[in-house]
Amino acid sequence: QVQLVESGGGLVQPGGSLRLSCVASGSIRSINDMGWYRQAPGKQRELVATITRDGSTNYADSMRGRFTISRDNAKNTVYLQMTALNPEDTAVYYCNADVTTRRFAADVYWGQGTQVTVSS
Repeated sequence: QVQLVESGGGLVQPGGSLRLSCVASGSIRSINDMGWYRQAPGKQRELVATITRDGSTNYADSMRGRFTISRDNAKNTVYLQMTALNPEDTAVYYCNADVTTRRFAADVYWGQGTQVTVSS
């Protein structure tokens, strides 16, 4: 079993910054791609950013330049540094990870989400 736990969400004023973290734990042999997605009320879940094991990144156009994804492979952790936040960034942020377990089963796992609210 694999678990992903996000943290770092909260209430922030427009123009502010937040740093999200997501730790993967459990029966992990290796983690390939990791990513962040978000879902705003009444909208579909959308890509924020992804990062490969060797650090190659991909961003949604609206987040590029404001958000930075990074990871620490030794800690099975992915981060999302968010800057210049605006109310349209309000959403539940989810992390995911492409995991190969100790039994060599491969699957994509999701965290439970962390709420980010941008408001004055």
